[in-house]
Amino acid sequence: MIKDIQASHGQVRVCLSGRIYVDVATTIREKLFPYVDQGYKNFIIQLSEVDYIDSSGLGVLVALQKKAVQNGGGVSIQGLRGHVKELFELTRLTRVFDIQ
Repeated sequence: MIKDIQASHGQVRVCLSGRIYVDVATTIREKLFPYVDQGYKNFIIQLSEVDYIDSSGLGVLVALQKKAVQNGGGVSIQGLRGHVKELFELTRLTRVFDIQ
């Protein structure tokens, strides 16, 4: 779920928590994509409190990255750990995102 969103100076910081399934991924899309339309281009996604993410969650992050790059920005992922970190490594998403 989305725990917190803070937007300022062209950057959006998002803290996610819990388990990211299709319904949560839809909410993330609905909440974050309007920021891209408003001109925000850099996104920092904090995943340290995420225990699980499915393919729909990964898909929405990839789609956000694609839109951000088109606007001259990108998505940084922070706090990867455990199974979520392994999933990012296995799917090679560590090459797609700026991992911090």
